[in-house]
Amino acid sequence: MAIDRKTIIENYPLPVYNYQVIIDNSTAMSFSEISGLDIDYEHVLYRHGFSWVMGDYLIRAQRKPINVTLKRGMVKERSYLYDWMRSGTKKDIRIELCDEQSVAIVSWDIYRALPFKMDAPSFNASTNDIAIESLDLIAHDIKLTHH
Repeated sequence: MAIDRKTIIENYPLPVYNYQVIIDNSTAMSFSEISGLDIDYEHVLYRHGFSWVMGDYLIRAQRKPINVTLKRGMVKERSYLYDWMRSGTKKDIRIELCDEQSVAIVSWDIYRALPFKMDAPSFNASTNDIAIESLDLIAHDIKLTHH
């Protein structure tokens, strides 16, 4: 049975390489890697007097901090990421996973992201790898949206 184009578009997973990043609804930037788009909660194991009969009770507790890492290749002009790190301002970020026509299918909105660590590239004279800088952020909230 042949699979038509419409079935593939509607049912196959999206590739992770086609995404775009928009900072503060105005600055579109490209990154080689983004990680840390996690929603994670602590958990508490509650044991009461009848736990030996009924079993332990699991409770979801506080949400863990949202730590996002942005990595990109360095260019000749001064880095926007460096300026953001120096300013210490909080910014909103939108990461959009796109289809083959670059239309956003899923987006992650990261609210009030604050940079707290910036890494310079690793230097190695025996390779010709690209110089990659990274910026670590901590954010107040994250929201997932399907378009």
